[in-house]
Amino acid sequence: MKLQLPNLALNPGVRRREVLGWAMYDFANSGYTTVVITAVFAAYFVGGVAEGADWATLAWTSGLSLSYLIVMLTMPGLGAWADRVAGKKRLLMWVTAGCVLSTAALALVGPGQVALALFILVLSNTFFSYGESLTASFLPELAQPHAMGRVSGWGWSLGYIGGMLTLGICLAYVLAAQARGESGAEFVPVTMLITAALYGAAALVTFALLREHSPARPDAARVSVWQSLRRLRQTLREAMPYRDFTRLLACAVAYQGGVAVAITLAAIYAEQVIGFEPQETMVLIFVLNLAAFAGAFLLGHVQDCIGHKLTLGLTLVGWVVTCGVAALSTDKAMFWWAAAIAGFCMGSSQSSGRAMAGLMVPPHRLGEFFGLWTFAIRLASILGPLTYGLITWLSGGNQRLAIGATSLLFVLGLVLLMPVDVARGRRAAQSPV
Repeated sequence: MKLQLPNLALNPGVRRREVLGWAMYDFANSGYTTVVITAVFAAYFVGGVAEGADWATLAWTSGLSLSYLIVMLTMPGLGAWADRVAGKKRLLMWVTAGCVLSTAALALVGPGQVALALFILVLSNTFFSYGESLTASFLPELAQPHAMGRVSGWGWSLGYIGGMLTLGICLAYVLAAQARGESGAEFVPVTMLITAALYGAAALVTFALLREHSPARPDAARVSVWQSLRRLRQTLREAMPYRDFTRLLACAVAYQGGVAVAITLAAIYAEQVIGFEPQETMVLIFVLNLAAFAGAFLLGHVQDCIGHKLTLGLTLVGWVVTCGVAALSTDKAMFWWAAAIAGFCMGSSQSSGRAMAGLMVPPHRLGEFFGLWTFAIRLASILGPLTYGLITWLSGGNQRLAIGATSLLFVLGLVLLMPVDVARGRRAAQSPV
């Protein structure tokens, strides 16, 4: 695949093949989120490992939330160490190996082994999240400021392709296994091995092509968990005068919590509530990814015509409709409509919000303010799915109630979006402090 990027888009000394190597990491790790978190292992955990217990969804979302909390508390310290020794690539290799091995270890999980499944899930998702943060930190080294969107978007597109490729291969295996009369307890472990193998193989391209450009900074301060929390609190306090940016942060926590529910619980809902078979769920998630790819591409161009705020608002309305249709679905055909709308809105809602944030971030404080944005997204990834799991548990397994309640997160996001003025936020960001 030829990389269509002009040399002026890259920083001096950066070769196009390095950008290909960097983008290939998105291709590599997307199979993990698509197969493990969304399409296959999530539903297997609830229906097979936990045997459909009322608390199963809460246990799944609690495991994911714990991994995100670990990353939120420890990533600043790991990032500071990598900066001191110029070791981002080295650390990325270690956490990738950790995620590949722990993903393969999920093949050891059988029915009833809830504790083992949760332990390996927390381990693998923690390593995955570390890798996601580390690969993002290479972007400013590779692309010039005016081209970061293009370079980032190229990696995002390869990510969708990688996720769909991994899911497609797993689906082919599952169909063959079902034709042989195998059960989920027999074919799900093999899909974990397939996902781990493809992740590791594609990541080798990254490690072969990507270079470390930032020099070592031995004078950089060490960052403990408490120091990172204090620094985060200080940055948030200093961001308060940028009213439109902080309002967008609050909006993001609300609607990204709902998006996180769709990513982590779509397969569980499809199988436990609507009655999808595993192979049908995989096809559903495959099509959802296609719709997300199309939505991100088409609405990415629409943003420039009608504005980021209106585009984001329209996608949030689409998410509210999605939740309503999913909660009221009585058959598979109706749920397919919910999945199609969700897929189209998914890529657009995330890219629109990030684009708005980029317009309202002070140019001299990009790292700090995008650190706040990352913190908001991770907080949403904890609050959204955990709330869904709690509602399901407290209601005796009523997931229709939980998905209906998720629509309130998108409604709250719309309410918080209304007072945001992008032009005013842009002026505030450009004004000298």
